[in-house]
Amino acid sequence: MENNSKFDSPTNISLANHDIVFSMIEYKAISVFLVLFICGIGIIGNIMVVLVVFTTRDMRTPTNCYLVSLAVADLMVLVAAGLPNVSDSLAGTWIYGHAGCLGITYFQYLGINASSCSITAFTVERYIAICHPMRAQTVCTVSRAKRIIAIVWIFTSIYCMFWFFLVDIHVNKSQKVECGYKVSRNLYLPIYLADFAIFYVTPLLVATILYGLIGRILFLSPIPQHPESTTERWREKSSKEKSESDTEGNKPSNRLKTKGALSSRKQVTKMLAVVVVLFALLWMPYRTLVLVNSFMDKPYLDPWFLLFCRICVYANSAINPVIYNLMSQKFRTAFKRLCKCGHEETQRRSIYMTTTSYSMVKDGVITGGEKQDKPTVEKTNIISKQTSKAGLEGDLYYSVV
Repeated sequence: MENNSKFDSPTNISLANHDIVFSMIEYKAISVFLVLFICGIGIIGNIMVVLVVFTTRDMRTPTNCYLVSLAVADLMVLVAAGLPNVSDSLAGTWIYGHAGCLGITYFQYLGINASSCSITAFTVERYIAICHPMRAQTVCTVSRAKRIIAIVWIFTSIYCMFWFFLVDIHVNKSQKVECGYKVSRNLYLPIYLADFAIFYVTPLLVATILYGLIGRILFLSPIPQHPESTTERWREKSSKEKSESDTEGNKPSNRLKTKGALSSRKQVTKMLAVVVVLFALLWMPYRTLVLVNSFMDKPYLDPWFLLFCRICVYANSAINPVIYNLMSQKFRTAFKRLCKCGHEETQRRSIYMTTTSYSMVKDGVITGGEKQDKPTVEKTNIISKQTSKAGLEGDLYYSVV
């Protein structure tokens, strides 16, 4: 059976090739609007995730390194899979040529597979950090996380290279250019099965087992002693010079620290678990449809259901920054700081221009004598100090009209 449907086209994520679909204004309008809206939010959100981790020192943790890798992969999916669909829906034909067909297909699958591997990586990292805290001191480090991320991207980059030899542009029966597969659809069944097993089933199985073990430690039994708390306890026992009152005074603070650390770990684990659950739910329609259609002589290509599958895929790549903002206090604070950065810079510039304008007016007006000059200089210094202080605090409370 020849491959002549856009369902088989990787650059269209299950968009059916029905001429009637392209003539439906309603379908076009809804499709373009939803894709642009979701992709816009996802691109902005994932860029913010990368920026806050790179610009904030205390955000550079092993877990956040994996989240940056996931954000880059999601960006790749949104740009390579989402945006070409908009132009394809509007133009009704492939406009990026042969090189665009190869490159966009490659980067689309690279982003999809790298995101799955990144999710598996931070799941394993959370398991080691919580269930094996002593080993985590040497295993869960930023440098090791960077090496693992490099291995993930090298592996997925090599794995996806065969798509350069499996796709090409061709003209369909309606004389429209498509980017699709070279050979018949049933020959791609091993690829579908491999992708489904490696990049969907395996990450979910690993996540289910490991988060079950993590939940048992965090919620059903006391958390294992962290190496730092063990060291502190050893020091307390060895320092006999401390008085009993000091020891009793330290107990409440140590308990508060332990509770705070436990609460923080629970919150991070919940957030990452939500990311995994959404990955499973939002990818399920597309993965299942591709797998089922691989065994059918006549694929199921209802355009509205295929649009639903596409939107789920794009939503999975766009929703993670929203989850971070809702469930992580650190990310929420970092996002606010990043958004306020541009506003504060604008305020500083306006304050500088106001002060300069006032000084120029003052120099032009005050030419009369030394008696008038000294108080004015003092006033100008006071105003400059107040203005610079206002710039530091971020509140503009002085201006010259």
